[in-house]
Amino acid sequence: MYHYDVFISYLRTADPIARWVRNHFQPRLRELLDGNLDREVRVFFDGAVRVGDRWPDELRNALQRTRILVPVASGQYFYNEWCLAEWASMAHREKLAGGERPATLIYPVIYADSKNFPPFAHQRRWQNLTDWNHPYEHFQVSPKYIGFHDKMNEIAAEVEELISAAPPWRPDWPVLTPAPDDPPTSRVPKF
Repeated sequence: MYHYDVFISYLRTADPIARWVRNHFQPRLRELLDGNLDREVRVFFDGAVRVGDRWPDELRNALQRTRILVPVASGQYFYNEWCLAEWASMAHREKLAGGERPATLIYPVIYADSKNFPPFAHQRRWQNLTDWNHPYEHFQVSPKYIGFHDKMNEIAAEVEELISAAPPWRPDWPVLTPAPDDPPTSRVPKF
């Protein structure tokens, strides 16, 4: 059975992104989905992993039992082993679910720098949140936060549709662990 509706995937080692997800993106998405759905939404966010739990096992279990992946991507996202595994696992599941029109199980969000994404990532439609990628808590009291909240309302409505269209859970959903490519070399010379 599914245990989570949404798995938020992001580069946990990038402090600004981690703070933005923790302070703004995850709480708004959860709050808005809770308001839209007729039940309590379950969002996997790494902050839910308890101290002492085995990190890789928790991630694999959560990913296998989640309906929709919401990757929050930046230039380094696809060169991180865990981020790539989360994306590849859901992309493979889309193929396995099959049907006339395969299910969309990845709802990608741009935090920053989409020009360095690999070609397979550019084949998707993305939600661009670069106008609101302020990681600091005081962003919530800025005038720009209203626009962020409106955009999050739009995202929550679209994610809600994907949650309800997710294929039935299968115990054989794989969790893939492909090796990431090396990041591209900079096109700007360093002095």
